[in-house]
Amino acid sequence: MKIDGIAAVVTGAASGLGEATARELARRGAKVAVLDRDSEKGERVAGEIGGIYCEVDVTSDDKVAAAFAKAREAHGQERVLVNCAGVANAAKTVGRDKETGAVKFYPMQQFELAIAINLIGTFRCIAHSAAGMVTLDPLDDGERGCIINTASVAAEDGQIGQAAYSASKGGVLAMALPIARDLMNDGVRVNTILPGVFKTPMVAMMPPNVQEALGAQVPFPKRLGNADEYAQLACFMVETPYLNAESVRLDGGIRMAPR
Repeated sequence: MKIDGIAAVVTGAASGLGEATARELARRGAKVAVLDRDSEKGERVAGEIGGIYCEVDVTSDDKVAAAFAKAREAHGQERVLVNCAGVANAAKTVGRDKETGAVKFYPMQQFELAIAINLIGTFRCIAHSAAGMVTLDPLDDGERGCIINTASVAAEDGQIGQAAYSASKGGVLAMALPIARDLMNDGVRVNTILPGVFKTPMVAMMPPNVQEALGAQVPFPKRLGNADEYAQLACFMVETPYLNAESVRLDGGIRMAPR
């Protein structure tokens, strides 16, 4: 699929991997809708790339529907969806109170939030987008659309405290194949990227020595991933029709240790 001239939707596009992807798609000629909860940053990114900002909460059916409707009113039905909206949290399955020593188990509200945003939110956006994609006229090879989801290396080698995050991202990874099969007769492809340790705004807030230590754990190159590298892979997936139902680790070869 040629990126130039198509409509694309990127969730979580106000910062990090989503922002880099929105910018790269726009640089290659796509009409990009920036979907995010952060209206200030979202409006800024959309303005800088000539796109449109659509406020969204991926845990809400109504807000997701409204965001896609606004994007389509401006750019037409999207052929590309990149899901980058997500949240990271950490807690042990069983821990102890630092003051009293009392045993406590995982805060279930945090577990449910990770599943609601990372997994269900991703599927909600897929369903809304695919319902529109299947109505489009086919391109070469009968292709109508391309969906790219963001999992994490934690889906395969989650660390201590990552039960909720790993479960949510593992679900994102696992559902790609059945969704691709659901949509195969409609010409919509589904792929997944599993990023390793990237220099996102959250990581950038860590002390330089901590960032260096994280980068040193990567076999090669010994550094944190750049958001632009994720964006380039996402665009490669869009432009390569034979790449379908695939998952790609983008991690410099790292395999996460327990902690």
